[in-house]
Amino acid sequence: MPRYKLTIEYDGTNFVGWQRQDNGLSIQGAIESAAKGYCQIDALVQGAGRTDSGVHSLGQVAHVDLPRHDPPDIVAKALNAHLRPHPIVVVKAELVGDDFHARFSAIERGYEYRIQNRRARPALEMNRAWWVSARLDVDAMHRAAQCLVGRHDFSTFRAAVCQSSSPVKTLTEISVARHEDFVVLTTKARSFLHHQVRNIVGTLKLVGEGKWREDDVPKALAACDRTAGGPTAPSHGLYLTHVRYPDA
Repeated sequence: MPRYKLTIEYDGTNFVGWQRQDNGLSIQGAIESAAKGYCQIDALVQGAGRTDSGVHSLGQVAHVDLPRHDPPDIVAKALNAHLRPHPIVVVKAELVGDDFHARFSAIERGYEYRIQNRRARPALEMNRAWWVSARLDVDAMHRAAQCLVGRHDFSTFRAAVCQSSSPVKTLTEISVARHEDFVVLTTKARSFLHHQVRNIVGTLKLVGEGKWREDDVPKALAACDRTAGGPTAPSHGLYLTHVRYPDA
């Protein structure tokens, strides 16, 4: 059967996350249902990463084997027709070889975390950004974040339920910048620990509020202890922005 690579955009607000679960509708489950409506078979859709409930995507990648040899544009159009009215869209479908795997072939993942930083509560961004009313010192947050670039033991920023075999990860980039009322953290790595980005954001928010000094962040990292870090930022401010592969 031909294998298709899918680039997917979704609003994760009303889903239990990417992974299929018994307690509600998942992104994976919705796409598999769409594939069944299109091809009348049960198809396994495998994603590049398991986003949590409430997390959004601008560029999740998955692959699926389908029994129909249709052009990729037709595949995307058909899946999107069966995905309605869910806020999930296959932005692009591509025909790939059998050796392509959305998760294991990936060489980089990018995440963005959005904080709406203004006095007034959000109306349009209620489920798409973390509202913080106190003015944040973005420059201090950015400077404090730079100690996290490189290869480190990120136990301080790891969820207790994380299933990764090692807490050691390599962040290739992290930045914090203001865009009018929004403070945006951007980061890239080959892979991330469960809640790693959200725990980093919760920690840097303390710096932005003046509750932590900038040099408290490297001390927290060195502690290799989750209790040494800041709180976990809400899921609804997090976006998976892209997944990169060797041929891209």
